[in-house]
Amino acid sequence: MTQTPTAHTPAQGKARAQITVPAQHAMVAVLGSGDSLLRVIETAFPAADIHVRGNEISAVGDPREVALVQRLFDEMMLVLRTGQPMTEDAVERSIAMLRASENGTSDGQETPAEVLTQNILSSRGRTIRPKTLNQKRYVDAIDKHTIVFGIGPAGTGKTYLAMAKAVQALQSKQVNRIILTRPAVEAGERLGFLPGTLYEKIDPYLRPLYDALHDMLDPDSIPKLMASGTIEVAPLAYMRGRSLNDAFIILDEAQNTSPEQMKMFLTRLGFESKIVITGDVTQVDLPNGTKSGLRQVQDILEGVDDVHFSRLSSQDVVRHKLVGRIVDAYEQYDSENGTENGTHKGSRNKRK
Repeated sequence: MTQTPTAHTPAQGKARAQITVPAQHAMVAVLGSGDSLLRVIETAFPAADIHVRGNEISAVGDPREVALVQRLFDEMMLVLRTGQPMTEDAVERSIAMLRASENGTSDGQETPAEVLTQNILSSRGRTIRPKTLNQKRYVDAIDKHTIVFGIGPAGTGKTYLAMAKAVQALQSKQVNRIILTRPAVEAGERLGFLPGTLYEKIDPYLRPLYDALHDMLDPDSIPKLMASGTIEVAPLAYMRGRSLNDAFIILDEAQNTSPEQMKMFLTRLGFESKIVITGDVTQVDLPNGTKSGLRQVQDILEGVDDVHFSRLSSQDVVRHKLVGRIVDAYEQYDSENGTENGTHKGSRNKRK
């Protein structure tokens, strides 16, 4: 996109930017169907008047706001140039990144286009990409480090992105197998009280991991890969006594590990392997009085070479917008009332 010299002098104290959209980009791709993207931009920049005429977009108003509008359209053009469409969510996240950079609250140089166009895995007609700056840094950390912790609330893509990196590593022959595991504790229920055989008890609990695999691989190939041991999905207890070589290993729901289980798991690391550990320290379902291994390990391993902690927040939630607001509301309530997830600490595991 090229910036053309202003044809009109704006009023004193105001700035003007005029942007020409290249002919190869349809204006509907830039403005959205029914101008949906334009409305998002206008709402986000109330101090700038934005006008469209043909393939010309002009913005007049507060100098800082006008400069951000210009940067936003530049970033949108870079994304569209890759063939990836812009969505309302992508525009909102781009604006948030640009504002963070402009306010000095972002500690990196990554641009919205760099974040939104980083492909992790293409499968079954869709491409998996990070959607926020913290997600991009999390994915980059998995490339650079042997052990990575992804810590954050529900909906931030911790496990999904780790799974995509695992499948990518398998397909590119960086590893020979994928191992997916979870501690067998869930919302106060114990497997021993569930009906059925051991497999029938375990299968529903590990179902979210299977669901993610189905998004990333041909469903018909998954049983074959599991039968051959190329992909293994198992409870954490099954890891004891093993040394895991040439593998991409993911421990999900790690907040429900005890300190002993966390140490056991970390010491399973073998040669040419990579470990990603994901969890939400605000959603611990361990019996009352049991310390979370995920909480403790941050004090023990922070600063250890080749171990990285990626921390995501409600700003990185990629589910319904309301999920992020719910996470924020609980955090605010807990901060004001000295509670944990809306209940007094220690009381949530006393129920039968």
